[in-house]
Amino acid sequence: MEVTKVENVTKIFKIGKLETQALRGVTLSIESGEFTALVGPSGSGKTTLLQLIGCLDQPTSGRVFINGKDISQLNRNQRADTRRGTIGFIFQFFALIPTLSAYENIELPLLLTGVSAAERRQRVTQLLEAVELSDRSHHRPDQLSGGQQQRVAIARALSTKPALILADEPTANLDTPNGKQVMDIMTRLNQETGVTFVFATHDPRVIQYAQRVITLRDGLVVENGAGVRAAGV
Repeated sequence: MEVTKVENVTKIFKIGKLETQALRGVTLSIESGEFTALVGPSGSGKTTLLQLIGCLDQPTSGRVFINGKDISQLNRNQRADTRRGTIGFIFQFFALIPTLSAYENIELPLLLTGVSAAERRQRVTQLLEAVELSDRSHHRPDQLSGGQQQRVAIARALSTKPALILADEPTANLDTPNGKQVMDIMTRLNQETGVTFVFATHDPRVIQYAQRVITLRDGLVVENGAGVRAAGV
């Protein structure tokens, strides 16, 4: 089953009279349960593509589907509704709320979607265990290492049981050991839950975790094939 499909998508950014074409007719699909890397140099279009798939922006032309629904022309509120029920995000800079504990950061999306107190408690406790942070549940972000903060962000992204997780450079601000731990946890959660992961990266150490690697250059898909993990190397 296709979680997302992109059909001949272009994206042009305009600043005054200057136009920048970030995507030049991208077509691809991502199946349920995949662990896919979008790779390419800075300016290749991978972050723009993530933003379109994540309902954070609209294409200039072409269509984007999430779970069979065309999201290309949805208004801002409709896109927000789609994100809330379908998509989880992991950001390069963690994007945790500094005044909330790890537990409260993970719980927040559940509060916003009206999940009961008992269900919230169960999900947050299970997710803290899954990301190996049960003993840090009451720590605020400034009391956690970068790797621990990103693991909280992973748990938060999974809290609403989304069909799709989008991660933009999830290890860019982490040292090698913490980056490896974050990728190991994401890989395990992908295998255990079946949630689809799509992550943008330029780090070869991260790319090796991918089942499939989609390479962009100058706003075009130039390669779309099996990753190292899928090849069993």
